[in-house]
Amino acid sequence: MAMSAGEIETLIRAAFPDARVTIEDLAGDGDHYAATVVSESFRGLPRVRQHQLVYAALSGRMGGALHALALQTSAPEQGPSA
Repeated sequence: MAMSAGEIETLIRAAFPDARVTIEDLAGDGDHYAATVVSESFRGLPRVRQHQLVYAALSGRMGGALHALALQTSAPEQGPSA
């Protein structure tokens, strides 16, 4: 059973309450999504670790209810210092 974009966003927001999350259904089939997640939680972490944290937030649904997720993660940009 496929997941909705809303379900994916809810799971990610539960793990990263401060996150800006954008979900796009790439194929219109509810199986192939792209997600952009920007969270302070990612600051200082390598990209691989950031992705691992997002996959963990999806509670084992990758490869099952969620077939494919193209993932972009980052920490928020910091403004200029005063």
